[in-house]
Amino acid sequence: MDTHASLLELAPGAAGQARITAIRAVAQRRGATLVRVETDAGVYGIGPCHGSGPFVRAVISSLEGPRLPHLSLIGKDPLALGVHFHNLMYAYPQRGRVIGVLSAIDIALWDLAGKLLGRPVHSLLGGPFRDRIRLYSHCQGGDFLSKAEWRDRARALREDPRGFTAYKIDIHHVLGVPMQQFSPGIGPREARNVARAYELAREALGDDIDIIVHCHNELDLPSAIKVAEAVEPIKPLYLEDPLAPEFSDAWVALRRTTRVPLMVGENIILAEGALPFLQTQAVDCLQPDLINCGGITAAKRIADLAALYRIPVSCHNVSGYVLNMASQQFSAAIFNCPLMECTRNAADAPEAVGEKLVIEDGTMKVASRPGLGLELDFDYLKTNRAEGEPWWD
Repeated sequence: MDTHASLLELAPGAAGQARITAIRAVAQRRGATLVRVETDAGVYGIGPCHGSGPFVRAVISSLEGPRLPHLSLIGKDPLALGVHFHNLMYAYPQRGRVIGVLSAIDIALWDLAGKLLGRPVHSLLGGPFRDRIRLYSHCQGGDFLSKAEWRDRARALREDPRGFTAYKIDIHHVLGVPMQQFSPGIGPREARNVARAYELAREALGDDIDIIVHCHNELDLPSAIKVAEAVEPIKPLYLEDPLAPEFSDAWVALRRTTRVPLMVGENIILAEGALPFLQTQAVDCLQPDLINCGGITAAKRIADLAALYRIPVSCHNVSGYVLNMASQQFSAAIFNCPLMECTRNAADAPEAVGEKLVIEDGTMKVASRPGLGLELDFDYLKTNRAEGEPWWD
């Protein structure tokens, strides 16, 4: 798809009306580093990323260096989204931690395009298919083998006023290992504990709350097979990220041994990272994170690719107000994106003013304001910068 041409069809007079003048970043004391793409029209776009302010600014500076001036965004038409995406991700191939910064630039460019054209991003992407998005959130930790704790935990989840109908329940609490720590070779005892913990979760939550068995790539293949067998009786919505996040034959082997739906994707980079999972039919859902995968443009390519295989996608999303707004705009516009992740306190959003995130009955209302629909409190952001961070006046 020629993104530039399709955007200009929405607003033929918009070509050449603005030029990118600067890309700046400011890290918050808590939460994401925000990247701002500025133009000579006085309109800007914002995108989030991980990483310290100095690291993010170093990546941005490298894009504007003398070695590759033809790839610079400065002086360019901000609506040439496809060109910018290619130059950021492929003309000079970028991988590793810098992808997060480039993802933020891509997200900011979509925000900027929506503001310049007076359209929400979901409209620029061809949507919306939905005006409310079903959410899944997170269950707190504790002793997962205690029936009494599960009774209290389930009561708190059920009484949450936002009404979530699906929760991730982390397996590392059962295994007794730190989150994301590789734990090879779990045995029969650990497998029985996993079975018992999720059985107690199902009993306490009931059948009307969906459960995602939430791993962070802790397991080797034999252990993942044991876990899938242990949790199959509770009929989980998904078994998420049991294996290392990159594609390998282990994913195919796990798929062959279980009927439990499998989900992967928060660490996938670009569409080529998703393709082998689809070609081998190894998973039932892909979970791209806009910050990690290459931004909105990359996530759209992943979703379109998944649609050809009749596979759904779901946004991984745990990083604050700006990413929530970007993820909701993306999710609204994608036919095969029926669910979205969301932290339980997302609606608090102290960095937002006006209408914040609206979460009711386990769904998030999709904003119709231009761009990402952000309404940021810049006084709050300025006051809550990380120590030593410059402001982007």
